[in-house]
Amino acid sequence: MSYVDEVLEVVQKKNADQPEFLQAVTEVLDSLRPVIDANEDLYRKNAILERITEPDRQIMFRVPWVDDNGQVQVNRGFRVQFNNAIGPYKGGLRLHPSVNLGIIKFLGFEQIFKNSLTTLPIGGGKGGSDFDPKGKSDREIMAFCQSFMTELCKYIGADVDVPAGDIGTGAREIGFMFGQYKRIRGMFEGVLTGKGLTYGGSLVRTQATGYGLIYLTEELFKNHGQSLDGKVACVSGSGNVAIYAIEKAQQLGAKVVTCSDSTGWVYDPEGIDVELLKDVKEVKRARLTEYAANRPSAQYHEGRGVWQIKCDIALPCATQNELLLDDAKQLVANGCIAVCEGANMPTTLDATKYLQENGVWFVGGKAANAGGVATSALEMSQNSERLSWSFEEVDAKLKNIMVTIFHNIDDAAKRYGVEGDYVAGANIAGFEKVVDAMLAQGVC
Repeated sequence: MSYVDEVLEVVQKKNADQPEFLQAVTEVLDSLRPVIDANEDLYRKNAILERITEPDRQIMFRVPWVDDNGQVQVNRGFRVQFNNAIGPYKGGLRLHPSVNLGIIKFLGFEQIFKNSLTTLPIGGGKGGSDFDPKGKSDREIMAFCQSFMTELCKYIGADVDVPAGDIGTGAREIGFMFGQYKRIRGMFEGVLTGKGLTYGGSLVRTQATGYGLIYLTEELFKNHGQSLDGKVACVSGSGNVAIYAIEKAQQLGAKVVTCSDSTGWVYDPEGIDVELLKDVKEVKRARLTEYAANRPSAQYHEGRGVWQIKCDIALPCATQNELLLDDAKQLVANGCIAVCEGANMPTTLDATKYLQENGVWFVGGKAANAGGVATSALEMSQNSERLSWSFEEVDAKLKNIMVTIFHNIDDAAKRYGVEGDYVAGANIAGFEKVVDAMLAQGVC
């Protein structure tokens, strides 16, 4: 049995109740076989795969808080510090009822390689809670965030672990958490990213993941002798990633015709009206029915169905495992030429394989959505230097990082004889840097 298969067997036994984590590990290790086979003796002797698939630590804690009716509520908090071989742990805090240890581990594992690809010195981690911010008052959210940070603050720091936002955790939540950290620790430091501009935040952070996704997609098309101008794109989601991917894609000449939320989706053949979408989602925090009600050209549909619309480019920007095998078949039948992931692992393994086998250019989230964490690392740099860069400076750095990521994954795929396999290329390029650092630092 090969080293990869041995480790996969052990990981599956140890984590049998964590399907998302097993999916992520299987996808990464399978695509790394050419690298691991070429270095099997060295990696086996140093237990590289066993060490990289086992988190440094998994922290789980109780989060008690009081709601507006005076009732005490209890949620579960998590922080998984996965690997800090190349820098402090870095990864978002997800607030969503679906959050459990397996999902946080999957996200933290993915973050190791994504953060490595940014070329910046940040390790992989992730955290969050099964708390649902939807429908909660600002006071309730503050109560939860303060309780959450009261425990989390024991394990994080500007040079230790720097959390950020994620699903359910925006500027409001980061602000409440930062205030509580400062209150308890008595320090004003860059311990969180995604902060407000008045207290150490970075310009472009809100737009970063969506913009970065499009900068990489644009470079992918250039590499194939094409451009985004005139292309039709389908986007899922309607959060930060989706909104700003739509905005940047349309600035570059593409027409985005869909978006979605947890209850339904919109098809707008005239192109999504970004300003209206921002008003509905960022100001009113309303459902997409509100968008359709104010946009005569838009058609609202309950449930899921974004991927049935004919398009050149599919950009899944909502959540994990949202693009299924049947969706992939529909995209191929409709002539889609590229799928680039704005969310973390939004495409199932069988759907990914089908897209690749049918000639669709597929770039996974580790590379395609790395713009968010890259800009978080730029925020860390600004905090360390006590500086604030202009929008143009940060945006230029972000674009350069995303272009570099594309060429690094493209080169890695070519070096190992899998040209055009951008999933393998991303995993290889991210893995090589982390492993070099792990080997240099001994057994730790």
